[in-house]
Amino acid sequence: MVTPEDPRLPFQEALELVKLPPRDGAPSQTRWMATHNAHLPGAELEFNVHTAAYGGHVYGQAALAVCRALRKLEDQKGTKPSERLGLHTIHGYFTRVGHTDRPFIYEVAPITISRTFSTLSVSAHQPNQSSTDPKCRTPNSGPFPLEDAAFPPLPTAFAAICSFKSAEPHSNGVSIQDEPAQERFASILSRRRPQDWAPAPVVDIDGVMATAPPGLVGVWPVMDMKKVDMREFNKGKPVHERVELILYRLLKPLPSDGTSGYDANAHVVAHAYTVDRNGLIMAGNHLGFGYTLSKAASLSYSLVIHVNAEDCVMRFGEDQWWIMEATFPRAAAGRGIVMCRVWSPEGVHIATEYQDGLIRSHEREPIKEKL
Repeated sequence: MVTPEDPRLPFQEALELVKLPPRDGAPSQTRWMATHNAHLPGAELEFNVHTAAYGGHVYGQAALAVCRALRKLEDQKGTKPSERLGLHTIHGYFTRVGHTDRPFIYEVAPITISRTFSTLSVSAHQPNQSSTDPKCRTPNSGPFPLEDAAFPPLPTAFAAICSFKSAEPHSNGVSIQDEPAQERFASILSRRRPQDWAPAPVVDIDGVMATAPPGLVGVWPVMDMKKVDMREFNKGKPVHERVELILYRLLKPLPSDGTSGYDANAHVVAHAYTVDRNGLIMAGNHLGFGYTLSKAASLSYSLVIHVNAEDCVMRFGEDQWWIMEATFPRAAAGRGIVMCRVWSPEGVHIATEYQDGLIRSHEREPIKEKL
């Protein structure tokens, strides 16, 4: 629940879904509708930076719809809680700009279902007109009326395949990873307590944030996020060697005991939602497009979970800060790559994100002249 002091929506509200009846002729398919509109980056600012919905919203919510669909299949089979499958990968493609004045509707279909490894597909579209409820056409609003789902659909905005795997121990006890970010960047991280770093920018474009109120937290939902000052570390390094560190933790507790459909997979979805934040536009800053960026848009986004889903559960507490370590290994052909590694508070590498998207710059027209 939001308050005047903190208007940010927790996961349970920002990404909640309501089940819809199946479409005629598609009995194996399940349909889900978003209850709240997708986050609009920069909605807190006086000038219009974005008009498109945050891509990580449809990405994470689509995965949540798949988790709900699989959970229903498992319940129908009488699967024991200890035998439920954990979210393993999400490979998604963005095909159309999302709108924030209408709900996303997700259609989920099983591809392969087995006791140890399953795959399901999901596609997302939106109605061809704004919500029937005027108050739902503004950021941070909802719930959408069910009547919105009856409008003819726009073409597919997003499509993905999600895989799920049974939990198992390390083979012969072997678990290999890089040195944790907490150790590699200890000298930087130790300069401040996690909560004392500046809030993650609402839109991390140099030209935009130069005119934004300092210390603006905004209405970013789900997570409390801080950006570590890496300017000294990155100074003089080529782009592919630069690093950005974002610290994050849950805004509100998220149950992990399976009640109301919130299990360990929901925590994985929360990570997926979060690590998409600002990635491509941070890459634009490092490419020298911080004041001339004309377009940044995700094309494909893959997330691989390296551990059992239970290891991704975020305990709500003061010292439970996770680290998103972003790097920018390649840019060419009007596109850029962002790779993020996610580290648990204990220094375990739990997931890797790999995102390819459009990053384009104006030759001479500064972004501040467009605002």
